[in-house]
Amino acid sequence: MDFGLNGKIAIVTGGGNGIGAATCRRLAAEGASILVADIDLAKAQQTAASIVEAGGRAHALRADVTDEASVQAMVDAAVSELGGLHILVNNAGFTRDMRITKMSVHDWDSVVDVVLKGAFLCTRAAIPHLAEQKFGRIINISSRAHLGNPGQANYSAAKAGILGFTRAMAMENGRNWITVNAVAPGIIGTEAVTGLPHFPKIKENAEKTTPIPRIGESDDVAAAIAFLASEAAGYITGEVLHVTGGRY
Repeated sequence: MDFGLNGKIAIVTGGGNGIGAATCRRLAAEGASILVADIDLAKAQQTAASIVEAGGRAHALRADVTDEASVQAMVDAAVSELGGLHILVNNAGFTRDMRITKMSVHDWDSVVDVVLKGAFLCTRAAIPHLAEQKFGRIINISSRAHLGNPGQANYSAAKAGILGFTRAMAMENGRNWITVNAVAPGIIGTEAVTGLPHFPKIKENAEKTTPIPRIGESDDVAAAIAFLASEAAGYITGEVLHVTGGRY
């Protein structure tokens, strides 16, 4: 299937590893030029180098999605280095899991700021470019955790907030032919997950309780993002696509 991404330019935040890196590579394979943005420049450079080695076009940049000036510099770099902006993937995020009685204000703020404030700042900076050209795709990465997980009050709240933000942005920006959707992954075998000491137990439980009995892969999520970025998804907006193997 031709997703119609040839000539498109995409920013992927948190593009240095995991789902972000897989998304960068998938969009590049579909013909898009990629600005790989990550707080860890070395990881962003590794992802960009893998794209270039495969024959694609990519530029790596250190970006802090919680900092307004850094976000604006990121969007400006997409325009100056790659020639424009058509697709924004708000993927940056991380977990800091613990029960609420042990969670500090910093534990709460750091997770919520990266996930939710980051999506706000990046979207706000990107919208003028997308609106001017009357075309845009914004894909926000939520999580199945938006339904609530014990020990993840900060992460679950942030990822639930992403869904409300997605729907508000879809309603605000549809008249400029900008679609805004969310992807909610389930348990995905990223480096952060497979490196957990109790990963074998996570894997065993997922295989027992998930209708499709396996751990998800980053490429599963990247494929969903590529679809929502495509011409084929031009009449889909304000939606959340769960990539969970049927686990809720």
